[in-house]
Amino acid sequence: MFDLTLEIALLLVAAGFAAGFIDSIAGGGGLITVPALLLAGVPPAQALATNKVQGMFGAATAAFSYAARGLVDLRSQWRAALVAAAGGVLGAALVNQLPAQALQLVLPVLLIGIAAFFAFRPGLNDLDRARRIGPGLFTLTIVPLIGFYDGLLGPGAGSFYMIAFVSLSGYGVLKATAHTKLLNLFSNLGGLLTFALIGEPLWLLGLLMGLAQITGAGLGARLAARIGARLIKPLLVVTSMALALRLIWQML
Repeated sequence: MFDLTLEIALLLVAAGFAAGFIDSIAGGGGLITVPALLLAGVPPAQALATNKVQGMFGAATAAFSYAARGLVDLRSQWRAALVAAAGGVLGAALVNQLPAQALQLVLPVLLIGIAAFFAFRPGLNDLDRARRIGPGLFTLTIVPLIGFYDGLLGPGAGSFYMIAFVSLSGYGVLKATAHTKLLNLFSNLGGLLTFALIGEPLWLLGLLMGLAQITGAGLGARLAARIGARLIKPLLVVTSMALALRLIWQML
């Protein structure tokens, strides 16, 4: 039985703030919150479920902060958002039936590749470039795959959305970040709806961490909108590498 003391609650609230800040800029907030919940003694299924509760607040804050600055048109993205939510529902529903360990073997390689992409590819900035696939095909193929992963495991989903927008949709780094937060919000919501039924989230703890996420995400989104790729790129490289190393350490 998990015992929530004041000291543990304060530490988890601090983790929520840090995760909200990092996630609003570069993704990877789950790198902070999921291990923090597990180290605090929350059982794995409840940790994943509780992480969805608190992650909703940060993702929503960042998404609407970017939208308020005109960086993403919510009305044109509602179809992709619903597809992301459906992917999140399916992923969370199958969390106990699919070989998640097999996926974890592939994830470190993918994350290291993402870090290398943003670290070494020249010309990555806030300017849009040539689009490789249309919005409809992107919504039907890439969005549900990443949404599914977000529901199934979660940490790093924002990085996958980010690189897909940059490499396939031709978005500049800042625009890709803004659209990532919107889809991340809805795939997170889809996962939460399922976890609420099967994972028994710790609602009070999730709400406390979520309030801290709001503050961190608001600050991070404001900085990203002001500084753009100069802030987003290095943070994305660092968080992707950190998540890859944590997964490798966890397997070993």
